Amino acid sequence: MFRVRKNDLAYYQFDNLRYLDGVTHGIFTRRGGVSQAPFDSLNVGATVGDNPGDVEANRQRIAAVVGVPPENTWTTWQVHSARVIVARRDAPQGYPPEQADGIITADPGVLLMMRFADCVPMIFFDPKKRVAGLAHAGWRGTVAGIGPATVNAMVAEFQCNPQDIIAGIGPSIGPCCYEVGPEVLAQVHETFIDADEFILSSVNGSGAHLDLWKTNRHDIQAVGVRKIEVAGLCTACHPHEFFSHRAEAGRTGRFGAVIMLNGD
Repeated sequence: MFRVRKNDLAYYQFDNLRYLDGVTHGIFTRRGGVSQAPFDSLNVGATVGDNPGDVEANRQRIAAVVGVPPENTWTTWQVHSARVIVARRDAPQGYPPEQADGIITADPGVLLMMRFADCVPMIFFDPKKRVAGLAHAGWRGTVAGIGPATVNAMVAEFQCNPQDIIAGIGPSIGPCCYEVGPEVLAQVHETFIDADEFILSSVNGSGAHLDLWKTNRHDIQAVGVRKIEVAGLCTACHPHEFFSHRAEAGRTGRFGAVIMLNGD
């Protein structure tokens, strides 16, 4: 990934997407906003206890960096599901937003945004059909299959070919830090035949750790996506750069991931 600074904000872009025409994307850090500790400073999560005015100001700052009015932003009420919605420019989003963990669009100028603090951001772009997608995958969403669901929605709604889709798996909690309990392991084993490939039995003498990066990569490969970049940045290892629910004991903000099709 490549780190960019603009308007005092810092964000990361995938190498496999940043030079492509027709799309703008970014995984924003926690830097460059107005929120006070422990949400300092670019928190875009409205349900974590931060001042609502500061959250809105931070969202406006991200929209300004991308170059769109804030009202062009589409998001979801994230519920760790495999539900995907379609964002359309001629159908403004209502409030509260729909419950879903994936968004896709074929309309230029619609900014898709979701919020993260250890869960996996997944970005999708089909340069042939000009379709963009964004997904949020914690362990529940991963087990539910939000990655494949997003790809399948792009195929069903816009006739995308999965082999044309370029995907990025963004900064999130890594296998180095993501120790999980028996209830999570049981669901991973129930869902994936090759679950042992995604589980580290011990890390530095601790319990089992789940590799969300490898699991989600495997999951979208299974539905035909071949062009995948994995950031390999652990949010729990870098709480100075990203919000991390686990590293900060739950008292923290949410960083934003965005993607938008360029054009009129």
